Amino acid sequence: MKELYVIALCEDEEKERDRIEVLLTKYQTRSKMKECEILHFSNGESLLKHIREEVYMPDLLLLDIIMSGKSGIETAEEIRALGGNMPIVFLTTSTEYALRAYGVDAIQYLVKPLEQERFFHALDSAIGQICRKKESQIVIKTAGGVRQIQLDHIVYCESQKNYQVFHLGKMEYKVRMTGEKLWETLKKFPQFGRCGRSYILNMDHVVSVEREEIVLDHGSTIYIPRNKAAEFKKNYFAYYFAYSDEEGIHI
Repeated sequence: MKELYVIALCEDEEKERDRIEVLLTKYQTRSKMKECEILHFSNGESLLKHIREEVYMPDLLLLDIIMSGKSGIETAEEIRALGGNMPIVFLTTSTEYALRAYGVDAIQYLVKPLEQERFFHALDSAIGQICRKKESQIVIKTAGGVRQIQLDHIVYCESQKNYQVFHLGKMEYKVRMTGEKLWETLKKFPQFGRCGRSYILNMDHVVSVEREEIVLDHGSTIYIPRNKAAEFKKNYFAYYFAYSDEEGIHI
């Protein structure tokens, strides 16, 4: 299955949007980004509305800075506050906003008219970041908006009827989805193991597995039927011996 990259282009001048799309098309022919969807926005408000309403966030933002309404930097600040950690490339006619632009961790600040090679270099950096992040995160939709969660931050997930609760140390996210759907997402990552139908645990956070309880390194203890603990313990040891060195974990 080919990787699809979603790029949000926020630019208030139609001619400039067309020029950038031409450059993106040229870039596709010489890069790993063969499959991409380009979302067009003429202002920051429409981009923010899309991000709040959709299940997923774009993989990359190309943001004009000087626009009517919210500036590109103000838009980026709100996206970061919503949990968006995708690469951002700012496009502008002025250099005066450069320092503030890097305050939202932009990977590039390009001055128009865009030079093809500099633009391509920025995209190379962005795609490299995206590929690394896709391998170590999932995207969920909570009541507070879309969240990109690093896999190693997940301690365990708990089924509560039609909801799944993600426990991330001191933080929790509640998501409306079935346990089966969540397991389909997480089972491809070897560090996750299912314990009965109620729990999915990150085995990197497991401290001990007893007869009726599993102790996690964030101080949580999960109480479960004895037969479920035995099955999980078997899977835990299999993971331990397959993925941990002798000095990494002690049981």
